[in-house]
Amino acid sequence: MFLKKGQSYLAGALIISLGGFISKILGAVYRIPLTAYLGSEGMGIYQTVYPLYCMLLTLSASGIPTGIARIISSKSHGEIQKSALILFGTIGVLGCLAMFVLAPAIQALVGVKYIAACCKILAPSVFFVSIISVIRGYFQGKSNMLPSAITEVCEQLIKVFLGIALCQRYKGDTFTAVKCALIAVTISELITTLIAIIIYIRGKESVPLYKNCVSYGTILRYTLPLTLSSLALPLGQFFEGLLCVRLLKGLNLDALSLYGIYSGCAVTVISLPAALTYGLAAAGIPQISPLTAQGKIAEAKKRCFHSLKCTFYASFPCFLGLLIFAPLASKIIFRSLSPYEGELLTFLIRVLSVNAITMSLMQTSAACLSALSKPYISCATQWLSTAVRIATSALLIYFTPLSVTGAAISANCAYLLAVFINICYIINREARYESNSDRSGNRRKGYIACGKNGFR
Repeated sequence: MFLKKGQSYLAGALIISLGGFISKILGAVYRIPLTAYLGSEGMGIYQTVYPLYCMLLTLSASGIPTGIARIISSKSHGEIQKSALILFGTIGVLGCLAMFVLAPAIQALVGVKYIAACCKILAPSVFFVSIISVIRGYFQGKSNMLPSAITEVCEQLIKVFLGIALCQRYKGDTFTAVKCALIAVTISELITTLIAIIIYIRGKESVPLYKNCVSYGTILRYTLPLTLSSLALPLGQFFEGLLCVRLLKGLNLDALSLYGIYSGCAVTVISLPAALTYGLAAAGIPQISPLTAQGKIAEAKKRCFHSLKCTFYASFPCFLGLLIFAPLASKIIFRSLSPYEGELLTFLIRVLSVNAITMSLMQTSAACLSALSKPYISCATQWLSTAVRIATSALLIYFTPLSVTGAAISANCAYLLAVFINICYIINREARYESNSDRSGNRRKGYIACGKNGFR
């Protein structure tokens, strides 16, 4: 019965944050045996292909739950589930085929052995996550965050235990162990898809979800900008990884090992606070979207600022913890690294620690803009910050002695820029909306009517 019920803002935020945090903790703990079995070189291979998988995955998955939740919670359209499943299922199949067919070309582009085989292993996951994301979006739109939390934890649990079992079996054979780790990802997505379908069947309402189906164009209008926005991060990581490895090789450094420590270890630890605060972003959409659709912009903006403040208060202690306990985290989580690698990891975590705040605020501010029917703003912000990140990484690695630390500094600059633009836009638009609503009642009526039909 609880699967059919929504939760309050704080309860929903707590549930999905707890699910995301447990998932990230499992992922971080997973890196302990994974690093031991694969070594820094194997982690370099793993982290070279994984952002590419995330990039294609984003095309078929990221933005879908938020966009669907936005449509459902605004109550501006009929049920959308049948159309969404057909649309994104098709996109997922195309993404799967693209990753499989383009695998040899990707290996030639990256210049690292075994990438083609890794891409083919991961390809089916793109389709599975598409289905999972549509189901998550349906429940999130009804202020029920429990299914999202359950599927996230199941997804990670299966990947961790299966990955450890397979990697241990082929310990000492780096490439085979990497393939096993990636096979575990695909199998975990398959099983999680089946779990999500069961939850969906048990938790759906008595009214058929295919009744009054929404057009594909309407669904894309809400989800496409969010998908493009989410695509910026994995795309930036992919090209940043390609760039970092090539530049570090040109400097006669152990490129794969350095990038494996940065992306596979330091970034993993830094992403934990963002997972902890993700629920504040996801749970805010069903609270803000109906106010936006009704034209109650001032009240909607108050909810946005409340979400942002809660995010800051939750992420600031994480920043302090990472800054202070970075050496402890390096020794406990990644104790298989050499002393030099451990020192480098500690330094990178401290450099990246500010991202505990900026990454959290970035995802919450982007969700707020989506709930305010302005997702294109956060999309533009994400792409701008990604371009800044790639360019800054190249300059700092090539023209300074910072080595891979240059990539960490560039990440700090990019996230800070994205947060600054998003929040400034929210503040400026609030003043404009309030002034417009005060000047003319007729203009407000027109705004409300337009709001019920889509983006303004």
